[in-house]
Amino acid sequence: MTTLDVAYLSQQILNLAPDAILFADQQGIIRLWNRGAEEIFGFTAEEALGQSLDLIIPERLRAAHWEGYHRVMASGETRYGSDLLSVPALHRDGHQISCEFSIVMLKDGAGKLLGIASILRDVSARREREKALKDQIAAYKNQLSNNR
Repeated sequence: MTTLDVAYLSQQILNLAPDAILFADQQGIIRLWNRGAEEIFGFTAEEALGQSLDLIIPERLRAAHWEGYHRVMASGETRYGSDLLSVPALHRDGHQISCEFSIVMLKDGAGKLLGIASILRDVSARREREKALKDQIAAYKNQLSNNR
């Protein structure tokens, strides 16, 4: 496989992935936004590029997010490593979605941190099913304790 083929395949993966793939620079400005991000968050690339990550962060979580983001940008290190993280996020229409994501810290050739890439998946439907199941279990336990 030639270098051109790998570059082409990489671009195809980025463009066609159903997961959101995005990159935010040191200031938290969105610089990369794939088709999966468009589908999950409802913003086109043209609308998202150049915007702050606040675009998809619920207002009540922004202060904590930026505190951690700026700390990571200053230190160049994150405590999350390759952990899968879970967060609520915002869709363009204002409704909240549940996302799981991993991050990749990207550095230049000299080792200077450029920003963070994220791969996110909307897990809202699964979360709703899990909550419904927990509610059913709680109701069943309550019914059992009331029958004693």
